[in-house]
Amino acid sequence: MSEPLTAPGEGFHPHLHDTPGRSDVPLRSRLHHVRADSLDDGTAQTGGMRRFAAVSGRTVGSEKLWMGQTHVAPETSSSDHHHGESETAIYVVGGHPEFVFLDDSGGRAEEVRLRTSPGDYVFVPPFVPHREENPDPREEAVVVIARSTQEAIVVNLPGLYALPAEEA
Repeated sequence: MSEPLTAPGEGFHPHLHDTPGRSDVPLRSRLHHVRADSLDDGTAQTGGMRRFAAVSGRTVGSEKLWMGQTHVAPETSSSDHHHGESETAIYVVGGHPEFVFLDDSGGRAEEVRLRTSPGDYVFVPPFVPHREENPDPREEAVVVIARSTQEAIVVNLPGLYALPAEEA
């Protein structure tokens, strides 16, 4: 059985609308539907990328989660950045983005490049400087991102470097 589509921002608890005298439904008593064509581009940005929020404190009132999309144009690199206290999970939807960071676990910093494909996942721990690159000359790279904070924290950096332990 197929239900009719909901309008952007509409909850999916049909019985709540039948409750007499109840005009405002509490945030936590309904689901929120964010359509692909209504993503919020008013998010923190990094050069070379476009971020769009789907689930955030601003869009749906989330308190502990941010989720959205990032697009990296062909032959483009983002600026070096980190995401503060956020844990970040990335799912590759399209293209072959590369994620670059410095691994200093062996005593000296070594640049590591993770080459990904659609269906791959990447985990970025809090405060880890990195950048996204899209080496493909024709295809845009698109990823879905989930963060452990309600807004997209982005700290742009002057270079790719490992943060001292006391800063991380």
